[in-house]
Amino acid sequence: MTHHHHEEKEESYVNIYYTVGLLCGLFTGLVLDAGLIWIPIMGVFGLLFTAFFYKLLVEGRADV
Repeated sequence: MTHHHHEEKEESYVNIYYTVGLLCGLFTGLVLDAGLIWIPIMGVFGLLFTAFFYKLLVEGRADV
């Protein structure tokens, strides 16, 4: 039972990482001021960078 609760808590942190990555990417696209098409493009890049960052630097570090 405790292990299942730990997985739910870990999932919520993953969602926070992806939300922050998406919002930062969208904000970067908004600041570029090169056209509205860059807002969703940078949002996708923000999500991709978040996935890369999470897999490389975050995942599995809590066990150490």
